[in-house]
This record gives sequence, structure tokens and C-alpha cells, in this order.
Amino acid sequence: MNDTKTRLFEGLWLIDQEGISYNSYLIKDKKTALIDLCKEVFQDEFLDNLVSLVDLAEIDYLVVNHMEPDHSGALEAFRARAPQATILATQKAVEMLKEFSGITENVQVVSDGDKLLLGKKELIFHTAPMVHWPETMITYESTNGVLFPCDAFGGYGILPDGIFDDDYKDTSMYEREALRYFANIVAAFSKPVLNAAEKLSGLPIQIVAPSHGLIWRQSPQRIIDLYLKWAGYSKDKAEKAVTIIHGSMYGNTAMVLPAIQAGLEKAGIPYSAHDITTTHISYILPDLWQNQGVLIGAPTYEGSIFPTMASILQMAEYKRIFNKDASYYGSYGWGGGAMRYLRTACDHLKWDLHDSFEFMGKPSGDDLEKASAFAASFAQSL
Repeated sequence: MNDTKTRLFEGLWLIDQEGISYNSYLIKDKKTALIDLCKEVFQDEFLDNLVSLVDLAEIDYLVVNHMEPDHSGALEAFRARAPQATILATQKAVEMLKEFSGITENVQVVSDGDKLLLGKKELIFHTAPMVHWPETMITYESTNGVLFPCDAFGGYGILPDGIFDDDYKDTSMYEREALRYFANIVAAFSKPVLNAAEKLSGLPIQIVAPSHGLIWRQSPQRIIDLYLKWAGYSKDKAEKAVTIIHGSMYGNTAMVLPAIQAGLEKAGIPYSAHDITTTHISYILPDLWQNQGVLIGAPTYEGSIFPTMASILQMAEYKRIFNKDASYYGSYGWGGGAMRYLRTACDHLKWDLHDSFEFMGKPSGDDLEKASAFAASFAQSL
């Protein structure tokens, strides 16, 4: 299902341009299994599409990898039309089935390593707690080497020209949207992602079929490697690059930005810049996650930091974007105060706050020269 109607995924993450897909998988053998569903708002269209492929009365199993409503929202409608289908889920998911949907009948608990023979095809279930809910599991079809990891290895973006990676000459947009999805949804659970990847490392994987985004059959290892790299930033240094997050009230702090960028360019370090007053947080988090350096540009506001910047830093803490190197620059009116807030915020974030450059009112020519040197010095420290 291609979703072009949702503006904020999870009510938080902007996808009004990219959209998102909800992927469900039908396996037909001597026994028929359906893996994952979709959100409730699309359930009628989903079931109509499913009926065009199979008689619902012939579905033997529904595999529930994850109970989040974008995958389980159609459960009650499906159960009403296919009551014979046995629901397979982890113990924790079975408990959620009762609470979420009142479903208790014809439900079977599967444990780590359990197998289900459908005929020629065999499903193997692997628990993956906290990727990114506690009940999550990953299903593996061993005959053809197909991994159904639900939210793991997923990404934003509808699939207008095909569902496979080899349907697109260039998958860079989907890789970019996979990073944004990872940073928005999964990054805070990087350790469980790495644990799950280690558990699956011995499997011969020919296809990665997530519940959002492209199905990777030409280059399945590509999306796995990207996720492992991104998850690895949670415990190791990230890329030698800088994210500039900047906002301005009257344009004084903004006047310094070109000098900051010139200093980074002089030092030869890559950077990205985000105006926090116009850029949605969902686009800022990926760069904060993958770049080691952070330059915070914001004015003092009523003796503290510019409130929009405070919100960005709070979300970074919420998403566990820890262990960065940071410096601060900004304008103040009658007195400073931003640094008092930043020292506390960076302690919570476990960010190493290197230096600061503050100026009163509009920056002078001398201030601009100092700003460029300040940025170059920060880049060199990385």
C-alpha cells in the first residue's frame, strides 16, 4: 500500500512529499501464510487487493511480526473475514493482541528458532526484542532466503515504479529516506538492531523484504550494511563531518553563518546546514546522527537559549544522539545566557562542548573574521 495521505508519520515525522509504503507478504504453498498487515485506514483497500490474490478462507496463517498499528491496524477486519487463520506471534505480541484488539482465539505463540513448514517453503522465527518494540520478531523463509524484518531495514518513500530495488536505476533517494527513517524511528534502539543483526549473520539472505520501503533483491546486503553502519554510530565515532543547526530572531546570528561555513570549507571538512526555524526535525536528525561534529548557532533568548534550539536538543536527547563534539556561536542583546543552558544540555547529551563564540547585537567585520577562525579551529579538532 502506497500512503500519500499521511502528513506526519507517527504524528511526528514529515512525509508529505515522500510518502511511505506498507508492505504485506503472501506466501502460497500447500499452506498459505500472510506476513504483516497495514494500518486501519487502508484496511478495506488492502483486503480488496488481497481477495484478488487469494480466497481469504484459504489463508492458514497470519504472521504478526510487530504490533504497532501501522502493521496491525487491519487485524480486526482481517479476523472478521478470515477467522480460520491462525495468528502466529511472540508471547509479548499475543498479550498485546488481547489488549489492542480483544483477539484471544486461534492464536499461537512462537518462540525464537521455531519453524513452520508450509510445503516446500519453511518459515523460521527469530525474536528481535526492542527493534523497536519489545514484542518484535523477524521471519525468515529459508527455501528462498527471504528475510521479513518488519521495521528493520525499512525506509520512507512510496514505490511508484515497482517494489524492488532493481526496478530503479538509482536507489539513492531510498537510501537517503532509509537513513531518515532510521534516525527518526530506529536509532534510539541501535543496540538491539546490532544484536538482531548478529543473530541473523549466519543466514543466507537473498532478499530483504521490510514492511516499509523497497524490497532489496538485487543488493540485499546493501541495506543491511547501511543499517549496521548507522547503528554502529551509537557506540563509535560518527563521520568526520559537521552539522550546523542554526536559527535567528532578527538576523544577527544568521549574519555569521557564511563566515562559519567559510571556516569549515577552509579546514576542508564536509558539513550540512539546517535552519531550525524552517526545517522539520525529521530532516535534521539524520545529519545529527551520522556527523560527529555539531555547530550550534542560536541567539540568547530571555537569559537562555533560543527556544526552537532547545526543542531540537531535547529531541536529540530523546533519540539518544549521544557522544558528539559541539561548539556554540550566537548573538545576545543585553546579556548572555545561552551557554548556561547549553552546558546542562550537553551534559545530558554526553556531548563534548568545545568552545563558544558570542557577540552583542550585529556582528562586526572583526566578529566575522573571528567566526571563520572559530569554525576552522572546531573542524580541526575533529
